[in-house]
Amino acid sequence: MSDPHPARLPEREDKRSFLQKLAEFIHPGPDSTSELIETLAEAEENNIIGAESRVMLERVIRMADMTAGDVMVPATRMDLVNIDDAYDVILHGVIDTAHSRFPVFDGQRENIIGILMAKDLLKLQRAPELNIRALLRPAVFIPETKGLNDLLREFRGNRNHQAIVIDEFGRVAGLVTIEDVLEQIVGEIEDEFDIPEDEGDIFGLADRTYRVSGDTPVERVEDAFGVKLAGRDPDDEFDTIGGLIAHEMGHVPKRGERHTLQGLNFVVLHTKGGAVKWFKVSPVTHESR
Repeated sequence: MSDPHPARLPEREDKRSFLQKLAEFIHPGPDSTSELIETLAEAEENNIIGAESRVMLERVIRMADMTAGDVMVPATRMDLVNIDDAYDVILHGVIDTAHSRFPVFDGQRENIIGILMAKDLLKLQRAPELNIRALLRPAVFIPETKGLNDLLREFRGNRNHQAIVIDEFGRVAGLVTIEDVLEQIVGEIEDEFDIPEDEGDIFGLADRTYRVSGDTPVERVEDAFGVKLAGRDPDDEFDTIGGLIAHEMGHVPKRGERHTLQGLNFVVLHTKGGAVKWFKVSPVTHESR
């Protein structure tokens, strides 16, 4: 026989004090993104969260409204590999740009047929009979309007950490990587070019070029390469090579941009915080003119 008075399930205990309940009634939770960000700022002021945590949470919130088109590398600055190029040409391009993945095109730059992993080129050293086409991995194509939250979820769910961005007309608009997305949350991600300043500022590379820190004093570069890097305006004085090159170019350099000054080729390898972190520098040769 069933109990006519079944025991009631215990209700979840509300441990909030009367003052807390009153405060929440008077000041309800935020109902918009801007109010939520203001709440985070107040939490930081009240020492509830740290400054770094507040910045990261803010970025996560703002990222919800961002798309692949907001963070992509434009098509004009994409480093691509031509499938018809000789192995030596491809290898030199991989070394010169220092990326780990490269979109590969056939005929026209718009015709991307796959992705080449830099490490896969090592297989050709041991088996020259292999065709580069056999090394290509499928390219992932996404629309410019794809939300970063969805894109990050897809990057995490598969082994493709790079995607080709397509505009509304089906043309290649740019390239986006998982690093581009994560940097919207944690800020600039340090990589192999982020070497402590006390470890040096000019490094010789295997291809007889040099990696030069953007913070290197102009005088040090002049002494190392035996040149005089004078600006166009003698009244302008720059302490670092990064500042001088930015002034000469007339804008903040972007990754992959090139500039020639006083017989030296400067290629921007890496930027951070609106400044050049590393250049690749080589003397101008007759072939490069």
